[in-house]
Amino acid sequence: MSTQRLNLADAHLAQANAARGLPVSQILMDRGQVAPKVMLGALAEAERLRRPVARVLESEALASREDVLASQAARHGALVLRRDDSPPDPQVTSLLPAATCLAHAALPWLYIGDTLVIATARPDDFAALRASLPNEIGPVMMALTLEEDIHAEIAARHGDALARHAETWRPAADSCRDLNQSSRRGRALGALAALAVALCLALAPALLFGAALALALTSLVMAQGLKLAALFASRRQTAPAQPTLPADPPRVALLVPLYQEDGIVGPLVARLSRLTYPRTLLDVMLILEERDHQTRDALKKIRLPPWFRVIEVPDGPITTKPRALNHALAFTDADIVGIYDAEDSPAPDQIDRVVHHFAHAPPEVACLQGILDFYNPHANWLSRCFAVEYASWFRVLLPGLSRLGFAVPLGGTTVFFRRAALEKVHGWDAHNVTEDADLGILLARRGYRTELIASVTREEANNRFWPWIKQRSRWLKGYAVTWWVHSRNPRLLWRELGPKKFLGMQLLFLSTLLQFTLAPVLWSFWLVLMGLPHPLDPYLSGTAITSLTALFLSAEAIAIFIGLAAVARSPHRRLMPWVPTLFAYFPLGTLAIYKGIWEVARNPFYWDKTQHGHSAPDAPDADLPEKL
Repeated sequence: MSTQRLNLADAHLAQANAARGLPVSQILMDRGQVAPKVMLGALAEAERLRRPVARVLESEALASREDVLASQAARHGALVLRRDDSPPDPQVTSLLPAATCLAHAALPWLYIGDTLVIATARPDDFAALRASLPNEIGPVMMALTLEEDIHAEIAARHGDALARHAETWRPAADSCRDLNQSSRRGRALGALAALAVALCLALAPALLFGAALALALTSLVMAQGLKLAALFASRRQTAPAQPTLPADPPRVALLVPLYQEDGIVGPLVARLSRLTYPRTLLDVMLILEERDHQTRDALKKIRLPPWFRVIEVPDGPITTKPRALNHALAFTDADIVGIYDAEDSPAPDQIDRVVHHFAHAPPEVACLQGILDFYNPHANWLSRCFAVEYASWFRVLLPGLSRLGFAVPLGGTTVFFRRAALEKVHGWDAHNVTEDADLGILLARRGYRTELIASVTREEANNRFWPWIKQRSRWLKGYAVTWWVHSRNPRLLWRELGPKKFLGMQLLFLSTLLQFTLAPVLWSFWLVLMGLPHPLDPYLSGTAITSLTALFLSAEAIAIFIGLAAVARSPHRRLMPWVPTLFAYFPLGTLAIYKGIWEVARNPFYWDKTQHGHSAPDAPDADLPEKL
């Protein structure tokens, strides 16, 4: 260690010894950095939340991080080390694994003689860290630094390794990362299947068309039956009474992946700042890709609240949301982990309700899914139909599936997890472009349950034609991949889910995928209505045509009925006249699924990014969720 650094250490120690042993609160007041009245309120909040007063002061911006750090150093008689002033010795930082350093908010920094100096952001927990150290490390002493300096150093030294871990954390058996690695046997079977279809099309086209029709009709009946069952099982969700915090309220991390979102980060920070959960217990993590300079530049122009921070994900072979989530999870110790998207506007008391629900739910309830809605449903016809579809999904179908005891495919946002359960299933599949649906099924396979909560998040309806197609193709591609991952070992899936959940999953995923894929087969019957020849004319009697017409009309009636019921449960009753127009909306999904199928074959892990910030709220307060 240089003479200059030794002198710096001596100066810090002399200053610290002057107030050694005094409470942080007293030191800050004695130095005039926090007024006694303000400190009294901070102490009361620290007692209520059972957290150190230092964390309360920082989170509520009642004192600067530097002042709090200096007061902690004075109390413990410890060095203050900052990364910019005295960078850690790179030969020393590797003495402890990155995971251990992140878990304890501590980092080996330098040697003074034979003594290892470990800098920590949690001085009150240093004794527990010391007890867990291996004997060969030798004598250690505590220094203090900011947690952001520890994270920055770990990211610089171990970021690439942590990113690789984020990509492969999920075991291969539960991941789709081998989807583009076909075997010789698989390629041969695929070629034979394609040849058989081509021969059937050439030699017996009516047989091929008839088989496709039977499959399409079966999926149609399955889908409408499942929707009706969900409708009758669901009920209008009403928010419970005012939520109360448990005696020892948990810390909640909110992971917000961002990519090329420079136009919406300002509103995002403002909307998340409405949350009423104690800021001392909130850890909002804005997750950026290393290459995303435009979002980083936009964030530099915003003064982030002290309970916000930015996490950068190193470049890698894939750029996906689940990879970013896995990477960021390592940088927080929160007990509950929630996900928001860049355009989200959650209900102010949403986290309070999540914590209240988890506190009263049995341990097997590992996940809570909130309601998603739009703040621009009246922007155009596409946004109106999208709003009706979202109302059907989040206010009828998902609650119904949950009450029926089926596995619940999650939404990608306003979803919250017990951290222990999330770690048990090894987080998200970094290669799956619908990581949310995949995780919902995997949680069910591991014996966990998902419940719906009556709390609303508003977001922006994607209401431009081609961006809508791209977004929907990603969703449907991910649904197909998720079905394949979980169904490639059907016996194991049956054993883990049980008969009811197994059949429910197959019904949901297969009916969705087959309906969109085989919709042109059903559309072909418009030829009959127009008096044009149909490939199955020789086999279609008048009775068959009448039966098919009745089936098609019944399916449309069920779709309209569910749409009206869903809109009635939402604040968008003015959308009811638009529900019958969904017959022209759902065919867009067929265009999307063929794009998705093409991508599964060519680039299965490509994340077709949805750009936000193109459609403003319908009114200035439209992004405020309704009262349930």
